[in-house]
Amino acid sequence: MPELPETETIARDLDREIRGRTITGVEVRRPDVLREVDSAELEHRLTGVRITRCWRRAKLVVLDLGSREHIVVQPRFTGALLLSLGDLPASEAAYSTLHLSLDDGRDLHYRDIRRLGTVALMSPDRFARYVGALGVEPLDPAFTTQHLSGILRASRQAVKKVLMDQRVLVGIGNIYANEACWRAGVDPSRAARTVEPDEAARLREGIVDVLTASIEARGTSFRDYRDATGGKGDFERSLAVYGRGGAPCLRCGARLIETHAIDSRSTVLCAGCQR
Repeated sequence: MPELPETETIARDLDREIRGRTITGVEVRRPDVLREVDSAELEHRLTGVRITRCWRRAKLVVLDLGSREHIVVQPRFTGALLLSLGDLPASEAAYSTLHLSLDDGRDLHYRDIRRLGTVALMSPDRFARYVGALGVEPLDPAFTTQHLSGILRASRQAVKKVLMDQRVLVGIGNIYANEACWRAGVDPSRAARTVEPDEAARLREGIVDVLTASIEARGTSFRDYRDATGGKGDFERSLAVYGRGGAPCLRCGARLIETHAIDSRSTVLCAGCQR
């Protein structure tokens, strides 16, 4: 589930807490989460290495290392990076797949209940190729109305599906695609190429506003998302449509419709004010 606001929150927390710390030990408890490296090689390449920066790209949490390599974590649905001093709570410890010991006595765990997320170790060249295949960041200045209009005009797919395509626009998943479309008054099931420039402007504004507001609230926690200290996000109380199928629209009062017609995922919209 973690989308841009959740991974941004995790990355900011980690950068504040562990930038400059050295990894003193590595324990891989569930090697099936690893990509591009095995357990023994990961331990060899990480032990004694300093963490120089923690940041986000798309829905990824990236740890830059003094060795110039990068730990790249893709949390997917139930992954979390949790800091602890001593043991994790039992409810979390059971799902710790990777455990890094730090030189200040704390530990960094990658916890993943369903183990659908991944942890990769990449060289600088491999990392550059990997992130180079991703789309524009919606909070970057390069994400203009003109840029979004170009993305939409090039596709016959549903607006919501285009917004969630990480090859053209990163960080947006099901929650924030629903919310951005509602804020813009755009039907998420419309063919993207039919979106007019004024609608694209509203949609860009809706995307930027909802992502920014969710970051300020430290993300949305429905089930498994936790920040680096194990805390929950608070944006759930501000959701206008996601998870509210059948409830009244907060803008016009019409009954919100929930459908699974787009990629078999929950889409909630207002037929009264989304066109």
